[in-house]
Amino acid sequence: MKRLKAFGYFWYDFVIGDDWRIAVSVVLLLTVTGLLARRWNPWPLLPLGVALTLMWSLRRASRAE
Repeated sequence: MKRLKAFGYFWYDFVIGDDWRIAVSVVLLLTVTGLLARRWNPWPLLPLGVALTLMWSLRRASRAE
C-alpha cells in the first residue's frame, strides 16, 4: 500500500507541481483546442494560451515577492 500511495503522490506532484492553476489552465487549453479541432484548425490557440498562462503566472509570482 505504501508503494501505491507513493506512486499517487509522485503523479500528483508531477502533474500539479507547484501551482494548480497552471495545471488547470493547460487542461482547459487542451480541451478547448480539442473541441475546436472538429470544425476549425486551432493550431495557434495552444501556443498563444501557453504564452498567456506563462505571463499570468509570472505576474502573480512577481507581485507575491
